[in-house]
Amino acid sequence: MTLSNSLVRGAVVLALAAAASAQAQEIVLKVHHIWPTMAIGHSRVVAPWCEAIAKESNNRMRCQILPAMTGGGTPAQLVDRVKDGVDDLVVTLPGYTPGRFPIMEALELPFMTNTAESASAAAWDYYSKYATKEFTGTKILATWVHDEGFVSTSSKPIRSMEDFKGLKIRAASRQSTKLLARLGATPVGMPIPPVADAMTKGTIDGFMTAWEIIPAFKLHEVSKYHTEIEASRPSMFTAGFVMAMNQAKYDSLPADLKSVIDKNSGGNLSRTIGRYWDEATATGRNAAVARGNVFNKINAAETDRWIQASAPLYDEWVADMDKRGLPGKQMLQDAKDLIKKYNK
Repeated sequence: MTLSNSLVRGAVVLALAAAASAQAQEIVLKVHHIWPTMAIGHSRVVAPWCEAIAKESNNRMRCQILPAMTGGGTPAQLVDRVKDGVDDLVVTLPGYTPGRFPIMEALELPFMTNTAESASAAAWDYYSKYATKEFTGTKILATWVHDEGFVSTSSKPIRSMEDFKGLKIRAASRQSTKLLARLGATPVGMPIPPVADAMTKGTIDGFMTAWEIIPAFKLHEVSKYHTEIEASRPSMFTAGFVMAMNQAKYDSLPADLKSVIDKNSGGNLSRTIGRYWDEATATGRNAAVARGNVFNKINAAETDRWIQASAPLYDEWVADMDKRGLPGKQMLQDAKDLIKKYNK
């Protein structure tokens, strides 16, 4: 064997050894989210997802979970933390950065959705068709919405649209902020973690959210009145979530580990997570019932007044999309059609 051939063989052996070493190396994904561990976002979504990828990768890939923002920063910063590679994977609400993800706001327009399961399935299809460009630098693994949203207040019940006047109400997104303004309230944009403290201090008089999150942040303990609209109408509002992975981190994985991630992402995962939110509605509502809180049901006629008041928000959103060179009217119709498709 010549010296040249020997060197080539040695290089090949070293390359194969390096490849084998990389293949065997354990990959730890830093997973950051907003919820305490008792919330279903952690217990039914993040923790089981991490268990699944560990099992399916034969423990070559696992998570370091950082719940309740324990990795630092604020909820609004999570979209940039994952994009910049500070976190490998996050679960957050794009609406916490108002106006930055306007395409996905179609699913957050008022009176659009009913069940979280059907709307979450629709959200994935809609995202895949229109909104991938909104999340450059990240790989979206799932997108979903919460169960039906409603309003809670501390000292003044809301029985009609006029009762919103003078109240400072927490909003979760740009569209829910606009909705509250149309109804006569003073909207206050705020992520969910500081809401209980803001209620206690009187910074806000009430908040918009869904039942799922109420027990995890003890929001039934800082409110007295809960306003629910006519059940036959679409949900008053909803907010969207994403499970997002740093694109460069995903791209760096060997093919078999990419396949594990791919298997545990997409439309089925999005729809399943939506169903978890629907299933948690009763638990959250029962916490408020057990405390003796007061429930106000808005009848059909009054609900329709609220729907009529919010109608201009649809035209505003379409006009915004048109200004961006996008087919706003078609996008809105597609969102509605997808929700209708999965409601069947």
